[in-house]
Amino acid sequence: MVEYISMKKQKKYNILENIDTPRDIKKMNTGQLASLSDEVRDFLIESVAQTGGHFGSNLGVVELTVALHNVFDTPEDKIIWDVGHQAYPHKILTGRRKKFYSIRQKGGLTPFPKRDESKHDAFGVGHSATSISAAVGMERANRDKRNPPNVVAVIGDGALTGGMAFEALNHAGDIKSDVLVILNDNKMSISPNVGAMHKYLTRLISSEKFQRVRRKSKDLLSKKVPTVHEVARRAELGAKGMITPGLLFEELGFAYYGPIDGHDVGALVEVLGNIKNIKGPRFLHVITQKGRGYKYAKKDPTSLHAVSPFDPKTGEKFKKNKNKTYTEVFGDWTVNKAKKNKKLHAITPAMCEGSGLGGFREKFANVYHDVGIAEQHALTFAAGLACEGKKPVVAIYSTFLQRAYDQFIHDIAIQNLDVMLAVDRAGIVGPDGATHAGSFDFSFLRCVPNTTILAPADLNECEKMLDFAFELKCPTIVRYPRGGGEEKLKNNNTEITLGKAQVLKDGNEKVAVLAFGAMVEICLEAFKDDNITVVNMRFVKPLDINLLKELAKDHKVFVTVEDNVVAGGAGSAVCEAVANNDIDVNVKNLGLPDQFTQHGTRNEIFDEVGLSAEKINNYVKRYSKTKN
Repeated sequence: MVEYISMKKQKKYNILENIDTPRDIKKMNTGQLASLSDEVRDFLIESVAQTGGHFGSNLGVVELTVALHNVFDTPEDKIIWDVGHQAYPHKILTGRRKKFYSIRQKGGLTPFPKRDESKHDAFGVGHSATSISAAVGMERANRDKRNPPNVVAVIGDGALTGGMAFEALNHAGDIKSDVLVILNDNKMSISPNVGAMHKYLTRLISSEKFQRVRRKSKDLLSKKVPTVHEVARRAELGAKGMITPGLLFEELGFAYYGPIDGHDVGALVEVLGNIKNIKGPRFLHVITQKGRGYKYAKKDPTSLHAVSPFDPKTGEKFKKNKNKTYTEVFGDWTVNKAKKNKKLHAITPAMCEGSGLGGFREKFANVYHDVGIAEQHALTFAAGLACEGKKPVVAIYSTFLQRAYDQFIHDIAIQNLDVMLAVDRAGIVGPDGATHAGSFDFSFLRCVPNTTILAPADLNECEKMLDFAFELKCPTIVRYPRGGGEEKLKNNNTEITLGKAQVLKDGNEKVAVLAFGAMVEICLEAFKDDNITVVNMRFVKPLDINLLKELAKDHKVFVTVEDNVVAGGAGSAVCEAVANNDIDVNVKNLGLPDQFTQHGTRNEIFDEVGLSAEKINNYVKRYSKTKN
């Protein structure tokens, strides 16, 4: 296997350039498939180095993708990718190679499978552990057809840690769903190294001849000698349990095959071809190597899991953010707080580095908990810690918190437990698109009783709010955006008082702009040359109603600005407060529109939805004229 340390510019892809649809690889022999795999990997390195994107997991799944499209016939057959960030090779082989340099760019290819982008994308995805459920649904919908399509769920990169996957496995086994589940195991968490014996056994067990003998012998034994049949069944399961990790899946009703080398394209094609025609639930365990074929990704698969544009010769990113980020502020805060408070426990659902907990993990391993891609468990686990007097801090992305909403309400809020959530990637996230945008957290959190929600306007205020929230004895959320911001905004007093906002800029134009979180900095920029009041609201819940009453004495118009959907968001809370307290003022809400935010840079999306400094300024001036 060649290690790619550098890329040739304008490299010619002799085989890949002739692949426009998966049908173009149907008649290729093993050698040609291996060469195609090398070219796909080459193309990935060259293109992602320019665009950025998910990297290590895609390098690892190249041969499996080539083999799948050689054996199965999409879009008639259904291949569902889980998690979707391992689907880049699939996109390349399904007619999107020429547009691949537009991935994650505004108006370009989406970074995840999307049904309206390609007929080969059977299911849209961005979160994990959904593929098996979708596959079982598709298989059931097509079961009555004369020639039903094959349905394949490719689950990997940690997604099998999600409880939903096991719920689906249990259901599929129970109804004998005719689905093939492929585990792309790139961390070797449940199996030993692949060897020649494993290859041999998998090829043997998956062959039609073996399956025919197995069926006939079981039928014979079950009819004539039931006790012997039971002994044979137990012996077979016991033997498999000793040499493979398949016993669990067999007990769930799946025929288990593997482990198999996920970089041996010939073996993959052979095994997939064999088990394609076997009926019932099947589970193929494939061992792959994250970052395969690129020296730096193999050496550090975590940091090269997802990348910004980089130099393929060195693996170094071109653009380095010199400013501190909100995530880094949180990471430093956890370390400093844990030194002073022994009750702190930090929890992450498989996002250690992304949430800034790398330093905490190294220094406080005994109170650091990575629960895997299991957001529901993360919150109820935190609830259990809180019941016993600990102070759990859950670091979670806004979009992933959606998956644990029931647990937040039932297990934390109803019991009014002392749990703190550090909600990262809130609001506009950028190139990862609709599935990863944190557009809804103000709306779905503020309606929950016993809850306090804080939104820092700058980095210094974020640290102070984390301190403040840690001392509260109730469910508390500190919500902040991706990336960085001002260290400290002008006139922003860092003293935090429960439910108190702060006027950062006084004006006499009868208009008060009420900004939340990341929008404070943008609003200050928008009105730096105008005589308009700008308020850092700080709290979404509880709101500073007393300040609203005071502002209404000198202002006729309130304009709320937030990076959350307008529907039910922070601005809606202001409207409710104005109505319920008979405050005589006109209110207009600015925020994200009632649609899913697509991919692009944060600045591009802010401008598109009317939340750039220039567009906020223009809108407020137009609106205020109609009310004066």
